Amino acid sequence: MIQSNQVLVTGGSGFIASNCIAGLLRKGYRVKTSLRSLNRVPEVKQLLSVAGITDFEQLSFVQADLSDEAAWKAATEGCRYVIHPASPTPNFIAKHENEYIIPAVNGVLYVLRAAKAAGVERVVLTSAFGAICYGTDKQMPYTEEDWTDLSKDIPAYQKSKTMSEKAAWNYVKSEGEGLELAVVNPVGVLGPVLGADYSHSIQFINQMLNGQLKGVPKIRSVYVDVRDVADLHIKAMTDPKANGQRFLATSDESISLLDIANILRSEFGDKAVKVPKKEVPNWILRIVGLFNPQIKLILPHLGMVKDASHAKATRMLDWHPRTNKEAIIATAESLIRLGLVK
Repeated sequence: MIQSNQVLVTGGSGFIASNCIAGLLRKGYRVKTSLRSLNRVPEVKQLLSVAGITDFEQLSFVQADLSDEAAWKAATEGCRYVIHPASPTPNFIAKHENEYIIPAVNGVLYVLRAAKAAGVERVVLTSAFGAICYGTDKQMPYTEEDWTDLSKDIPAYQKSKTMSEKAAWNYVKSEGEGLELAVVNPVGVLGPVLGADYSHSIQFINQMLNGQLKGVPKIRSVYVDVRDVADLHIKAMTDPKANGQRFLATSDESISLLDIANILRSEFGDKAVKVPKKEVPNWILRIVGLFNPQIKLILPHLGMVKDASHAKATRMLDWHPRTNKEAIIATAESLIRLGLVK
C-alpha cells in the first residue's frame, strides 16, 4: 500500500542523496533510503546528524545495488515518490567506459521499472550538467534544451550520465504509462560537507586548503550549493509543473579555480595560507596526465568555459540558489570544522 508521504532516496550515503534525505525529513516526509550494504546505516545516520537531523523515526533503510534489479522491487514498495541520485561517480579510474555506463543505465531502468510496478507517482532523476554541455562549445549559457553530443569524444562519466538520462526519458515515453519523471541536472556541487564522502568538485577546495596544489588548473566552471540541489529535487518531486521537465541546478555565473583560491585566502586568513596563488600552464598538466591518472581525469576540462542558466527552475519552481561565494565559504568552513583540513 502506497503511503502518501513516503519517498525512496537511492544511494543514501551519497553527498546529494544525504542532503535530500535531510531536506525531506525536515519537511515531515517518511524516507526510505537504499544502501549497497546495511553496514553503512550508522555512517548515514552520522552524516544526517551533522546536517542537524536528530530524529530518525521517519527514516528506514533497504539494501539495494544498481546491478541488482530484484532488490528495487522491495525498495520502491509503498513509496509515492522516488528520488534517484545513485550512480557510479568519477571518484575511481575506469579501465573501460562501460564501468560507468552499464551500471548507470541499468540502474536507472531498474529503478523506473520497479517504480512503475509499485505504483510510484513520480521519479526525480539526478542527472548532471555533463549530460548537457559536452561535445559543443556555446557562447551563450547552456539551458535544459541542450544535450551532450555523444558522437564526439566524451569522457566516460559524462557519457554515462547522458545515456542514463536519455534511457529514462525513452522508458517513460515508451513504457512508463502514467509514471511521471522530472530530472535535475546539477553543475559542480559545493556546499557543507557532512563527512569524508563528498562531491568531486569539493576535492579541489580540500586540496587547496591542505596545500596539495602548488598551482590550480586553468578551469572555469559553474557551481551550485548542495543544499540548493536538494531543495530543487524536492520542488521537482511535488510541483505539478515539473512533470516531464529537466532543470539545471546552477548558481548565477561561472568562476575559475583561481577565483575560488582567491576567495579562500580572503575569507580564511591563516587557515588558507597553503592555498595556491597561480595557475598551472595547460601543457604541464598534459605531460603530468600521461603518468598521473587523477590529473588525466581533468584534462578534458582544461581551457573550458561553460556557463549555465537556472532561469527555468527559477521561473517554474520559484527556486533561488545561493551565490558561488556563499557555497565556497560554506564548503571550506565545513571541511575545517570536520577536521578534514590538516
